[in-house]
Amino acid sequence: MITGGQNLRVLREKLGLTMRDIETASDRIARQKKNEEYLIPISRLSDFETKGVIPSIYRLYSLAVIYRRDFRELLCWYGVDLNVPIADLDVSSPPRSHLSQALVNTQTVQMPVRLDPGFDARKTMNFGRMVEQWGTVPLMYLEQFSKVNYTYGYVGSEDLTMYPILPPGSFIQVDEARNKVLEGGWRSEYERPIYFVETREGYTCCWCAVGREETILQSHPLSPVAPRVVRNSQTEIVGQVVGVAMRLGEWRSVADSALVPKEREALN
Repeated sequence: MITGGQNLRVLREKLGLTMRDIETASDRIARQKKNEEYLIPISRLSDFETKGVIPSIYRLYSLAVIYRRDFRELLCWYGVDLNVPIADLDVSSPPRSHLSQALVNTQTVQMPVRLDPGFDARKTMNFGRMVEQWGTVPLMYLEQFSKVNYTYGYVGSEDLTMYPILPPGSFIQVDEARNKVLEGGWRSEYERPIYFVETREGYTCCWCAVGREETILQSHPLSPVAPRVVRNSQTEIVGQVVGVAMRLGEWRSVADSALVPKEREALN
């Protein structure tokens, strides 16, 4: 397996650059940035190329500029892939709901590129078995979806406002174009619009009722979180929740610890 240092050496030699050239160019970058951390002395470059020493983020930036390569590519040579896998997000469960920026810079996405001809959207089925082939698709090919004003949020592990229909730990898709609160017209709680709301205390998902001066942030009846009344000037309706990705079961222990005995009995 070729190491990051070996890649750096091969690239430098392909470009016809000497170690002295790298030192001189990096010195110019350091002067422009007014930071000596960008400078790469010859001895240090030799350590990178032959001894497995890992460059600092500043020196790696200098190398990316001098070699005319994407900074991401050089990071990948050292095992750091900025295309964050979804599975890596499971290592942490922030307690508060928030806007998710983890995947903003992702360049590619894994998606089904061929489905089983027997796939029937009308029936509930194991979707994984219906995918004949997965592929890595550059996000530029999904550019047509950028016309839709979606943002993405995460329901904090301690945010039980819409429990149990929107469990803690859920990832949500928010349509920013739907930021006006609707009143009535739904037949059940599942049809009632859920909004992603920002207040001075942070973000939350909830039902809403807007008055002249105040907004009621309505939690689910089975939630241990009480409804809140906030001034309209202190509230921003980011948009309506139109999609959700959730895991079932793992959040139950968190929710149970917050429920009072009567509410637990109602669920059982």
